[in-house]
Amino acid sequence: MAEHRTMQRGALLDAARSLLSEGGTEALTFPALAERTGLARSSVYEYFRSRAAVVEELCEVDFPVWAAEVSAAMEGAESAEGKVEAYVRRQLALVGDRRHRAVVAISASELDAGAREKIRAAHGGLIAMIVEALEELGHEQPRMAAMLLQGIVDAAVRRIELGVAEEPEAITEAAVAMALRGVRG
Repeated sequence: MAEHRTMQRGALLDAARSLLSEGGTEALTFPALAERTGLARSSVYEYFRSRAAVVEELCEVDFPVWAAEVSAAMEGAESAEGKVEAYVRRQLALVGDRRHRAVVAISASELDAGAREKIRAAHGGLIAMIVEALEELGHEQPRMAAMLLQGIVDAAVRRIELGVAEEPEAITEAAVAMALRGVRG
């Protein structure tokens, strides 16, 4: 029985990812989750109290996976500049990934404190790594620079998500160039 519950919970999270990546947080409703999974709406409530609870669990599951991928890319870089480049490139490479699209939709929405805390925790490690790279590059305010750098990434993610402007590669190259010029200061 427990295995069945785990499968259904997994199916609900998967349906939530799809809904989020297709229509953002507005699309994530219990009737839509019930329809996607073939469960009764009352069954959805057995697994999750609220939409916030669904989002919080997705944060708990998906953010660390995403952060680990970015972190692994950074660890593979030889230099501080290489780490910055890997930080930008890997995040933008994950945009096409459905799990990442859900992460983006969640990040863009109004989150409750629990979900925000889980995202902060996952992001914390990444920000710490990028702050370290910026310190190596001699930044006087590495923490502020890290936040601005993430702003470039977020803007590039939104641009790629639009899917109507430039090719994702062109956006990635522009973001990397801007980030590297910025961190060289």
